[in-house]
Amino acid sequence: QVQLVESGGGLVQPGGSLRLSCAASGSIFSISTMRWYRQAPGKQRELVAAITSGGSTKYADSVKGRFTISRDNAKNTVYLQMNSLKPEDTAVYYCNSLSYNLGVRYEYWGQGTQVTVSS
Repeated sequence: QVQLVESGGGLVQPGGSLRLSCAASGSIFSISTMRWYRQAPGKQRELVAAITSGGSTKYADSVKGRFTISRDNAKNTVYLQMNSLKPEDTAVYYCNSLSYNLGVRYEYWGQGTQVTVSS
């Protein structure tokens, strides 16, 4: 079983920055693809950024050039650096862990952290 605990959310003005952290328990962190999703009120959950165990990254078009995902395998932690924040970035942000072992899919979610961008 893997537990994911997000932190770092809060209220920030447009143009500001926040860094989200997701601390993972368990021994599979280093082999897992880690992802950040977000869900705004009345909208579907969407993938924001992902980073593979090898360090490859991908981003949603809406955050490219503003957000950076990174990971520290020694600390079992994944980060999301968010710069130039916009009101439309307001959402609950969720950390997600995905791995496969012997063809079995293992996926875990954190509880979410609120990010509010408002003046």
